Amino acid sequence: MAGSERREPDGDPFGTAALRAAVLDTWGGSPTRFREDANAEEDLLLGGYADAWLVELAQNAADAARAAGRPGRLRVALAGPGAESGCDTELRIANTGAPLSAAGVAALASLRASAKRDDEGAVGRFGIGFAAVLRISREPRVVSGAGRGVRFSATATAAAARVLPGPAAELARRGGQLPVLRLVWPVEADEPAPPPGYDTEVRLPLGAGGTEGPELLTAAAEAAPDLLLTLPELTEITVGDRVFRRIEEGQGRVRIGDRRWLLARVAGRLEAADAQTQAVEQRGRRAWSVTWALPVDEAGRPQALQVDVLHAPTASTEALSLPARLIATVPLEPDRRRVRPGPVTDRVLAAAGPAYLDLVRAVEPGHRGALVPAPGFPRSQIDGRVRALLFDTLRTAAWLPAAGGGELVPVRAEWLDIPGAEGLARLLAVTEDFAGLADPVAVAGIPANVLGELGVRRLGTADLVDRLVGLRRPASWWRAVYVALEPAAETVPGVLEELRGLAVPLADGRTVAGPESVLLPVGESDGPVAALAGLGLPGLRVADPEATHPLLARLGAVPADPGAVLERPELREAVERSVDDAEAGLDTAPLAEAVLALVAEVGPATAARHRWLGALALADDEGNPARADELVLPDAALRPLLADDAPVGVLDPGWAERVPRAVLSAAGVLDGFTVLVDDEPAGPDHDLHDEDLWWDSCDVPPMRMVAVADLDLVADGAWPAALRMLADEPATRAAVLDGGYTAWWLAQHARLGGRRPGHWRLRSATELAALYDPAPVEDVDEALLYAIGVRAALAVDGCEDAADLLERLADPARRPDVALIAAAHTELAEAVADGCVDPGEIPPIERVRALDGSVIPVDEAMVLDHPWLAAVVPSADLVAGGDPGPLAELLDLPLASDVVEAVVVGRGESRRWSDSTDVVVACATLGVEVPPGEMIVHQNLMIDIHRPPMGRRSVPAWPDADGRWHVTDPVRALLGALACGSRAVLGAE
Repeated sequence: MAGSERREPDGDPFGTAALRAAVLDTWGGSPTRFREDANAEEDLLLGGYADAWLVELAQNAADAARAAGRPGRLRVALAGPGAESGCDTELRIANTGAPLSAAGVAALASLRASAKRDDEGAVGRFGIGFAAVLRISREPRVVSGAGRGVRFSATATAAAARVLPGPAAELARRGGQLPVLRLVWPVEADEPAPPPGYDTEVRLPLGAGGTEGPELLTAAAEAAPDLLLTLPELTEITVGDRVFRRIEEGQGRVRIGDRRWLLARVAGRLEAADAQTQAVEQRGRRAWSVTWALPVDEAGRPQALQVDVLHAPTASTEALSLPARLIATVPLEPDRRRVRPGPVTDRVLAAAGPAYLDLVRAVEPGHRGALVPAPGFPRSQIDGRVRALLFDTLRTAAWLPAAGGGELVPVRAEWLDIPGAEGLARLLAVTEDFAGLADPVAVAGIPANVLGELGVRRLGTADLVDRLVGLRRPASWWRAVYVALEPAAETVPGVLEELRGLAVPLADGRTVAGPESVLLPVGESDGPVAALAGLGLPGLRVADPEATHPLLARLGAVPADPGAVLERPELREAVERSVDDAEAGLDTAPLAEAVLALVAEVGPATAARHRWLGALALADDEGNPARADELVLPDAALRPLLADDAPVGVLDPGWAERVPRAVLSAAGVLDGFTVLVDDEPAGPDHDLHDEDLWWDSCDVPPMRMVAVADLDLVADGAWPAALRMLADEPATRAAVLDGGYTAWWLAQHARLGGRRPGHWRLRSATELAALYDPAPVEDVDEALLYAIGVRAALAVDGCEDAADLLERLADPARRPDVALIAAAHTELAEAVADGCVDPGEIPPIERVRALDGSVIPVDEAMVLDHPWLAAVVPSADLVAGGDPGPLAELLDLPLASDVVEAVVVGRGESRRWSDSTDVVVACATLGVEVPPGEMIVHQNLMIDIHRPPMGRRSVPAWPDADGRWHVTDPVRALLGALACGSRAVLGAE
């Protein structure tokens, strides 16, 4: 059989008989070779060539077109006897270009022996790609003319193998799987030629029914556009009745169907040393190329890819995540799925970076950001390598559009990170300080972390504010900056706070940081604000009118109206140092004129709240500088009341003549008493005399403070007149009656007849006349006198009051009645009980006022603690009133019950309390219950007194040691018992 295979008829133009004979001889001599060939072909079908039939045939078509030197066309169609009926259908793939040759046939019938190894530009390189057709047909034919072509056949190969013992056995063992493409035959003489206009056609019978034919056409139609892109030698692919064309539009643009691509290509040759690292069959191919293909729309705007694979030049399985398609002639593994690593791969991929840069530069500047690879994990090792190469290239090359025009190198560029600040970057770019600012449109689509990877520095709001300080630009430019920043300040959290240090151009040409320190001009005023601005006060800054914008107000700048100027700390500092400046020889009169004019414009009432105005330097009547609040108007009503040593001078009459009285008073010059109001006092910080002592005396800190100032300047002998002045002015009168600091201070420091107000009583308080004298002041209403401590009733507010009252009680010249004496003692006892008076702080007492109104030595007196004791102790020896215990402690006297000792004489008759008509009536009158116990009634109740002086006395009622009442007068006993407050002494059972 082998010999007969060598005798081929004349219809074998490609020498297939010799090729078959050689293979059969090999199989017959070495059955293992048959097995190896079968395994190799099976690996190809199961591996990288399983679904690559169109790709491989398109590559062959591209190589044929290149060999012929003209654009290639490819046609994919269903044909055959059953094309209409669905039976015996063939898939036919026709192409133009160089026809089938004997060398090509030999390559088809061999494993890994490509006929194109010496063609540097050929796509095919392994000689095994045709195996992909076996996925579709086991009986493929290749035709390059009528009756001119070759065929492969699983049926014929099996028949040939079965006559060889070794291969036959192996074939049986393999279940029919054999190497179809190792044996080749010529086509039949009546084999039709390729379709008109095509040079070669591959014909693939689909088997019974050809049911997968439409699916194959669909798959081919989907793959055609990509093949036209990656195989530029092909310009047209027809699939069924659909035609796909590659149209060059110039400037690197290609249109394929309804999709457009922008291409950037670079090519070169391998160094000899690199070429030697390839497989022997590939070493002759030293040409390489890299093409980047970017999808674009009709206007040329990028339509970046997200998921793709490396094409070499047709699709591999190396996943990529780059915006553009990479088509590179890198070495592949034999299955054409994976890249083969090595120097050649390194050399080709190294060129991908510069080529990508060309692609980026070919895109409109505003859209270049779309070509920066998006963040994320690499989809493959090759993806990671290429991404790193691209970033290395993009990082150090000039391509990033600048806000002011031109291109920037990313590592020397910065991007403005202020959302919403439209146009700001271009506005800033006109200055040399921001020449490296990137175009915001170009970076808009690039994530911040990717910009960082490119080396572009972030310029945030805070950094921008720092950079703007000291920048010299026209006021109109600054206003444009504020206009651009305003949207971000309104919508982006935190931006407004970061803008607090924003630079502001001033009317004098300077630029300062921080709108809070700037005043915004209002109108064209030439009044006091302009006068102050003309003085050049340190820190008093007025913005250039052309730069004024609402954003500055939001950042703390205030309108330069008189009220706002009065609030400026810089003005306050100038006023507070004005006396020192005047004493140093500076002319402070212009400052005083401007400040007083400012006070007049805002109104004295408003200005008076700024007590620091009192530090304003004014001249006194001797021409010396002094604080305004240390001067008095020449004709001030307060002037006659001032103490001789009061630290107050008289204002220069010239000031008094030129400036309204109310304005000078608002600035602190003394006229009458000044009322200070603080609605939210934080502490004793109002520069009032003894204010800290008053604050400490308050049980809780005051919520509001109304006080009269300068009370400490009044002479002691002038207080009656001062009080009349305070009473005549509604504001000062209200401050006194408020009961706060002013009333407290007057109670402590005012002097009437050389005494504090508490030394005196109101004229209407006649019940106190025996102990207190009326206040020696005329024409002052009692409400004000009462507010400052003049007495309207007995009151003991401390040890000083207690000592004074005791002294008054012990004065023999005074004649208080028993009721007033008792009331005074009651007030004293309550003050001790309440802790208001500490007896230990009272000076020793030598005399006390007795119950009968007499003044007696203290060693002869005792405190009456039980009313029945008054029957046996003379009233001239008793002190009574209030709680006996605290009173005895205060006066250092014994209680009468501790001195008197007596027992009842004789036995009486027991009788129930309820049997006494007088007791029942008295209880009803007093509103108390009738005692339930018994009393002991005597005809004549006698007691024996053992001390002080011994003797027997007749008494109306007396309790014995057991608590029983002995009585001749039951009502007296009842009252005594009730006074003691004990039910036990009522004889309760």
